[in-house]
Amino acid sequence: MTAQSEPISTRHYLAFALCCAIWGSTWLAIRVVVRDVPPFRAAAVRFVIAAAILLVVGVAQKLPLPANRREWRAIAILGITMMALPYGLLFWAEQHITSSVTAVLYSSLPLCVALLTPSITGKPVPRAAIYSMLVAIAGIAMLFEVDLRASVHTLLGGTAVLVAVLFSSFSSIYAKQHASNIHPVVATGLQLIIGAAFLGIASVIMESNEPSRWTQSSVAALIFLATFGSAIAFAVFYWLLRHMHAYQVSTINLVVPFVAIAEGALILQEFITPMMLVAAAVVLGAVGFVLKAESDEPAVLNLSQPVPPEN
Repeated sequence: MTAQSEPISTRHYLAFALCCAIWGSTWLAIRVVVRDVPPFRAAAVRFVIAAAILLVVGVAQKLPLPANRREWRAIAILGITMMALPYGLLFWAEQHITSSVTAVLYSSLPLCVALLTPSITGKPVPRAAIYSMLVAIAGIAMLFEVDLRASVHTLLGGTAVLVAVLFSSFSSIYAKQHASNIHPVVATGLQLIIGAAFLGIASVIMESNEPSRWTQSSVAALIFLATFGSAIAFAVFYWLLRHMHAYQVSTINLVVPFVAIAEGALILQEFITPMMLVAAAVVLGAVGFVLKAESDEPAVLNLSQPVPPEN
């Protein structure tokens, strides 16, 4: 199967909706887990369980491993930049900020994808997208000013989420260019193994004196994160990347924050400030303009060109 995009059909919409529902719920689950388990340890356990599930599926279906050195290198890079670094930062951040704020900040990912595209692909970004990015930055600044200035920890938590956005944005573009021909189950499973190893080492170094409390809620949340948030959602995500443009797939981030805000308020009783809703509307509106600018000019930000084979 090629890396080219194809007309969007019902199965694409269903896969898209599945990712939105799952990833909209993961923010709440992460918040529950890190109350009882150190963040790097929790993320590592999540990835180990998810990797085991996917690799069993891969072996049972006799799915092919990466075909050449270029694909193995892509898997190694994505294991760090798509899995270990952003999710380590996100788990750590949710010790200090709410799941709703985390989701709103992370919704800026498509903006960052558009910002990084010229340096990675050599393709310019539409002017309308640049203007929209400036508006989104203002929205994020509002969120930092009102909701994250309560303490140094909340400020650091918000900053950690934005750094995670940078890594995830780079990885989305890089995966589209270099990992589109690898079966999504195999690609996700191998990346999760690498991410788990990286986070496990980080936990041994930084969390050796911190206890874990495996409560019923933390275990349930971790199982959800491993099976649905990692094993299923990432496999579906990579399948979507093989069949759609990266900017189309990134619109998942327009829906996820609203799921996270609703669940955070209803289940965790997280307080939603009016200014947070304003900031969310500003950021998500700017994201929408960026995606529209990209879709109006597909030749400018076409991230689906196949990569020539390595010599």
